[in-house]
Amino acid sequence: MIIAVDLTSEVPIYQQIRDRVVEAIAQRQLAEGDPLPSTRQLAVDLGINFHTVNKAYDLLRREGLLRLNRKSGAVVQRDARSGEPEAGFAQDWETRLKTLLAEAVAHGLDRDAVLDRCRATLDVFDAPPSRRERTPEKEHP
Repeated sequence: MIIAVDLTSEVPIYQQIRDRVVEAIAQRQLAEGDPLPSTRQLAVDLGINFHTVNKAYDLLRREGLLRLNRKSGAVVQRDARSGEPEAGFAQDWETRLKTLLAEAVAHGLDRDAVLDRCRATLDVFDAPPSRRERTPEKEHP
């Protein structure tokens, strides 16, 4: 798994790391039991402070996606095949979803456009690995 961050983005770096790990799990690039780079190694690789990586990993731990251990480091704790989500997850997720949908509507996207984008995004997570690895630039010369 390759994690890329945009140092010029308004999105905090720890949030970008968190988001890329969640996406990798959803796209089956990471599975339950897979190790992640150590906080220090990922910080060196990205050229950032290791506390930033630690913050991202701790957030993923609190969300139930990572297990952190001094000996084994950061390990994926759950993926789509791990069964039902923890109690309260769906309600919290729905709250965040409501805000995202409100943003789309407030910016003028109609219902069909929102649903089309949701379907297209979900298709990325359901695609076979070979299709997921291709980027739009490679598909459309």
